[in-house]
Amino acid sequence: MTERSPAPGGLVLVEALVNTLDIESGADALDTPEGRARIGITRDDEAEAARALRESLRAVLLAHAGHPPHREVPPLGDLLAAAPLVVTVDPADGSAALTPADGNSLHARVAAAVAEALVAGTWTRLKACEAADCHWAYYDRSPAGRGRWCSMQVCGARAKMRRYRAKGA
Repeated sequence: MTERSPAPGGLVLVEALVNTLDIESGADALDTPEGRARIGITRDDEAEAARALRESLRAVLLAHAGHPPHREVPPLGDLLAAAPLVVTVDPADGSAALTPADGNSLHARVAAAVAEALVAGTWTRLKACEAADCHWAYYDRSPAGRGRWCSMQVCGARAKMRRYRAKGA
């Protein structure tokens, strides 16, 4: 995991949610009130639902990068189906947007972010790092959209070194 430019638009929320768990160290920001507050969770009882959503998102982001899920998780579509969106139209300028029908829950905000990214064509650029001990979410800004690691300097370098050593060189 490394510092990258944040994902565009609402995907910054999805990226932040997935990155609340540091797989390598096991540190889970959802275990702390400050960590939950960073993604807009105000009640302690919302943390378990946020963890399930996080891992479903991670599985989808791994798929975006061409990797199988890291473990069995609830399908993201099932989780987001409980957060319907409605079309709102601004009477002043006629602009339209998809907004959560049920208020400001985390699931509703993620559903709106995914819908926004689908319209913008950016959804599949949000990926999870290929490294099994990382799976950090990152926005792939590479020209061809074939990024594999959150950081070429860390996870990419480790993977290349493992391949080099496996060759017996």
